Amino acid sequence: MIAVTHTGTPVLYLGFSILVAVFLALDFVLLNAKGKYKVPVREALVWAAVWFVAAMVFAGWYWWYVDGVHGREVANTKAIEYVSGYLIEKALATENVFVWVTIFTYFAVPPEFQKRVLLYGVIGAIVMRAVLIFLGLMLIEKFDWMFYVFGLFLFATGVKMLLVGGQKPDLGKNPVIGWIRSHMRVTDAYHGERFLVMQQGRRYATPLFLVLVLVEVTDLIFSVDSIPAIFAVTTDPFVVFTSNIFAILVLRAMYFVLADMAERFHLLNYGLALIVMFIGVKMLIVDLYKIPIPGMLGTVFAILVVSIGASLLLPPARDRNSGEAR
Repeated sequence: MIAVTHTGTPVLYLGFSILVAVFLALDFVLLNAKGKYKVPVREALVWAAVWFVAAMVFAGWYWWYVDGVHGREVANTKAIEYVSGYLIEKALATENVFVWVTIFTYFAVPPEFQKRVLLYGVIGAIVMRAVLIFLGLMLIEKFDWMFYVFGLFLFATGVKMLLVGGQKPDLGKNPVIGWIRSHMRVTDAYHGERFLVMQQGRRYATPLFLVLVLVEVTDLIFSVDSIPAIFAVTTDPFVVFTSNIFAILVLRAMYFVLADMAERFHLLNYGLALIVMFIGVKMLIVDLYKIPIPGMLGTVFAILVVSIGASLLLPPARDRNSGEAR
């Protein structure tokens, strides 16, 4: 029997949703106030730090709240679950960022237009994850065997990621883009940050609209892949929801930090694949052995460190080949 615990209340969910809405509104206001410009890495690092601090401050408040309502032991457990879920989801979100890099590069999106697309992408990811989180938890609560289905799904996903880790998606053959081009008129050039324009009395989509659609589709795909991973840490809906949302809020800043380094971390995808497989195995063997959360975090951290370190020590094959040619 998979126990589903609840520490959230309607007031907590409403309060947290309002907090996220305020964060996004401030982000949107600042975006409009600064106008079109390329986000420098230093600014992105500052925002990444701000989002991380906000997530940890919320963790402290959540511990204090649970301590007062449910006691110290439950508070300690829930705080560890929240931080663990946040760190795991943040690590898995790295692959999402690398796919965004591929999309923006393929469509040659000017740097000053990227931040608006990513803001809408983050909003879409929040909505989709909220729906999928509560759907997944509802299934686990009603059907115990769904927990193991999620574990098997994660393991299979990890194997697939391992097999195609070095390949980039062929966006030219993407069926979503093909469908849009066959059903909508699309301009050849960008029209500022606009997604739709009127030309000769007809509505046209711009290439930026295609980019936005692909960003939202990848958000959905990665939500389906990564949300089951946090179920290996906790089945408390409030912990799953809040840790996921905070991990998503930092995605835009992560993009501008990692965009120029994506090629250097060419082995990170393999590390993420191993992490997903490991989490899947943890869920599948839960009745035989329950891996402690510290052990799980330690394994995830070790895999990340090794894959990043190996990426820096071993340059991509094409770089080695070019070096040999010289």
